[in-house]
Amino acid sequence: MEPAEYLKMDAAEDGMWWYRALHARLMDAVASVDGAVLDAGCGTGGLLAAMGRVRPQLRLFGVEWAAEAATRAARKSARAVARGSVNGLPFADASFQAVISADVLCHAAVDPAVALREFRRVLAPGGLLVLNMPAYAWLASAHDEMVHNARRTNRRELRSWLKRAGFEVVSVSHWNALLLPLMIVSRKLPLQGRGRTSDVAAFPPWLDAMFHAATVLERRLPSFPFGGSVLAVARRPLLEAR
Repeated sequence: MEPAEYLKMDAAEDGMWWYRALHARLMDAVASVDGAVLDAGCGTGGLLAAMGRVRPQLRLFGVEWAAEAATRAARKSARAVARGSVNGLPFADASFQAVISADVLCHAAVDPAVALREFRRVLAPGGLLVLNMPAYAWLASAHDEMVHNARRTNRRELRSWLKRAGFEVVSVSHWNALLLPLMIVSRKLPLQGRGRTSDVAAFPPWLDAMFHAATVLERRLPSFPFGGSVLAVARRPLLEAR
């Protein structure tokens, strides 16, 4: 990402409605997991810190390519954060019971097929992989440019990636559906004075509360066939062909 985006992420991720909603979804997905969990592409450590508060018994680790972000993540979460790439993870085979990677395979510097093979390698047999990805190529905007997103995906494509990488797909679903119309308007209609910027920003408290309430409501509803993000849960098979 652009260096300034890491500073914005670091400042926003503990309170901004988007990060709170994302972290809740990711933690829901690994609620049954015990043991070692890797946040692959952990940014400035917001998820590691949140998981550490909610489930302090987990052995949490992070890996992040950007050196300054890795330092911030370790400081924020008080967990071990390695500097490295998801294209070549600096961990031994079968090290983790779960790997979480949120909005990472979309980045220009990442090869999704290679990263998925690495996730599978470091997962123990039966371990869970949880992926979040931005949805719909047609929704690309200045935000994607600023955070160096090279790809946005959909359920069918993400499921195909996982199967080709040898995972058993548990679920692939959209979320952030209730706010998708507002996302389309903000990204596709020219807004005076906005300029080229990412979506990471401080919102007025009342607006942030409204957006967060929409995401809380959506988590209680059946999944929608559309939404601004795609969340996938997959498993490394217990028995694998040799």
